[in-house]
This record gives sequence, C-alpha cells and structure tokens, in this order.
Amino acid sequence: MPRNIPTENDVLGYMRSLSNWGRWGKDDQLGTFNLITPEKVAQAASLVHEGITVTCARPIVFENAPDVTSIPPLHYMIRAGTEAASSGPGGASDFIGLSFHGLTITHLDSLSHQFWDSKMYNGFPANMITVERGATVGSIDAVKNGVVTRGVLLDITKVRGVDWLEGGDGVFPDDLEAAEEAQGVHVESGDALLLRLGWFKRRTQLGPVSPAVGRPGLQAACLPWLHQRGVSLIAADASQDVAPSGYSRIPLPIHSVGIVAMGLWLIDAANCEELAEVCQRLNRWDFMFMMAPLRLNNTTGSPVNPLAVF
Repeated sequence: MPRNIPTENDVLGYMRSLSNWGRWGKDDQLGTFNLITPEKVAQAASLVHEGITVTCARPIVFENAPDVTSIPPLHYMIRAGTEAASSGPGGASDFIGLSFHGLTITHLDSLSHQFWDSKMYNGFPANMITVERGATVGSIDAVKNGVVTRGVLLDITKVRGVDWLEGGDGVFPDDLEAAEEAQGVHVESGDALLLRLGWFKRRTQLGPVSPAVGRPGLQAACLPWLHQRGVSLIAADASQDVAPSGYSRIPLPIHSVGIVAMGLWLIDAANCEELAEVCQRLNRWDFMFMMAPLRLNNTTGSPVNPLAVF
C-alpha cells in the first residue's frame, strides 16, 4: 500500500494547524498534560488488578559508546568500602553526572527543550532560557506532581513481524491503527502512548551504533493522528522521530511540531522489552502509567523511570 507522506511544506504547516497555543490559557506550561483529567487518573487506577509493576527505563550505564551524543554519564565514588574502618560505623556515597538529552538515557523532555522561530510552546520567547538561570519558563518543575494516566503499548515490531525496526524505518498512522486492532486497544485522549520499535533490543543484542546509522521512529504523517487522538505523552524505545526524516528544514518534526506547537511531552530512549513481555503474557496492552521527574530547578528535562502498573 502506498504511504501518504506529507511534503515538507505540509509539515511546516502543522506548526500552525496543530498548534495548542492559547488552548489552555496564555500562561500555560503543561501542554498536553492538561488532557490528563481527574477522571483519566481514576480510569488509570481502575486498570490495576494483578499488582505487577514494570520499569520502562533503560539502565544508566557509565560508558562512552558510539550512540552517546554528549558527555558520557559520570559516576565517582566519594566514599567507598575500601576505606571503611575495621570496626564501628561506615558508609559509602556517590557523585552522579548526567547529560541526559540524547539516545541512551531514558528522559522526559520539558516544553522548553525545543524552539521554532525563536519561540517555545505557547509563544514564550526562546531567550527566556539563559545560561545563567536556565529554563525560566517551561521547566521540568511544571511536572512536579508527577504523571498518572492510562498507558497503551503499541508493539510495532509485532505488527511488522520483525525483532526490531532498522534505522530510517518510519512508523505511519496505519501502523499505529494496525497495532490497535491486533491488540484490541484504542488510544484515547489523555493517554500515554508507548511505542515498541525494538531499538533497545537491537542495542542489547548487536551493540550500540553511531547516530549516522539513523534510527526508527514516527514519520511526520503521525502528527495529525496524535493531535486528533489527544495523546498526552509518547515514550519510544528510540527517539520519537525517524532518522533521517527526509525533511531538511525541519529534520525532527515530532520534536519540533510536537513540543513547540502542540505542547506534547516526549520520553526518549525508553525500554519496552519487559513491558511487552508482561503485556503478551497477560494479553493486556493498557495499564496505569506512572512517572515522576526529578524536581530540578529550571531545567529542560529530567531522567525518569516510567512505570507500568497492571
């Protein structure tokens, strides 16, 4: 079946046609998290029956690998057991340093992470993010109370009949709907959408690869679908955007249109492997989704450990 691939001008037009600027007020910094109503939280809680919790995060590995695009994670022991006295009390402590934006650490992008035409989500000027003070608007602290909503896993590898999608493999709306039909679920307003593309499985089995190889992800054609369905958050086991995207002026359309225009929250570098196993065993593809970022002051995101609760 031929794919309906939007032109670059179509995608650039999404910045206006899919915009949520002003939808929840001129000062809004929550974006699509406004779609998570108290009723949505109660619905999510009603999905807990078995008492099973599953992490959707990758382990943070202190290594410099080909897909580490910035400073590698840092881990230093401030005190260690090798210094312990032979009797009496003792202890150990650590220093952790993370440049979390990138392809290896599971993290939540805040709405100040992306700009378009020197603007952030809801029209805030990009110069409100400063070297001295950080993100004075759109900081991760807007999500200080955490997120609880209905989560839905769509296993695209299962639909495609592959262990993992390759770099440059785009996911289209018909893939999302095929997964819904196969799994008997429907993505609704306020839901967290989790996408299994198999990219983390590929990394664990074949090793990390350079970003030049590209990565699987959503094609820009999915943006109207996400807007129409009212998705509040996407967590994918690669990045959200297929790379290369095929667009020179807007190379990461899911990030650019999603974050800046729609106020859509994104979790990059998630892990859906254990989650897919539990969903398959229980024959359940929706669950309570929970996530709490660190209360970091004036930052453009945070490492997170998202949880699925059955």
